[in-house]
Amino acid sequence: MTGTARPIRLVLLGPPASGKGTQGRRLASGLGLAYLSTGALLREHVEAGSPLGELARPVLARGEYLPDDLMCRILGEWLAAHAGGWVLDGFPRSLHQALFLDDWLEERSMSLNAAVSLEAPLDELLNRIRRRVECPECRWSGQNVQAPGNACPDCANLVVPRADDHEENFLKRHAEFSRLTRPVIGHYHSRGLLFSCQATASEDEVARTLLNRFMPNP
Repeated sequence: MTGTARPIRLVLLGPPASGKGTQGRRLASGLGLAYLSTGALLREHVEAGSPLGELARPVLARGEYLPDDLMCRILGEWLAAHAGGWVLDGFPRSLHQALFLDDWLEERSMSLNAAVSLEAPLDELLNRIRRRVECPECRWSGQNVQAPGNACPDCANLVVPRADDHEENFLKRHAEFSRLTRPVIGHYHSRGLLFSCQATASEDEVARTLLNRFMPNP
């Protein structure tokens, strides 16, 4: 993006393991936008033992979402520090959070360009989590096959299974997504901001679809 280009602001929605982290990073990199993964941010706090991490630890261990007020406070601070364009992965996760973001942007004469919904069936998502790994250093996330020798392809540190990816926890998170985030998808659909994308295609194909949709015209 050039210095005079209108900032692009996107939110990335979808069930756990639908590829939000991978596609969010690729979309942000391709468009020159800031990227935030709320899940990675919270896991960093948990591992560091910060006050926020200690509040989040038992909630995440139960496969639940953090309370809206806490998440909105965290995101308000991040948004205030990133005045340009961005891709948000993991926020908003509830209608309350979506309305908070609407109000936050409107108060600053800003607007959201689109909400991307990555769609994938439950059996495909379960297959993915059984193979998913993450780098605890740089937060790269992907399938084990993409990390030959268990080395992160970005920083070469050892990758490990995600702590929240055991099946029981995943099914709870998927149920939370259905209960809380499906109404968010409906909210953006009613505002004409929703772009649905099938996440069952290859990673590269999904990335091309998203970049072609949002790449500014020259």
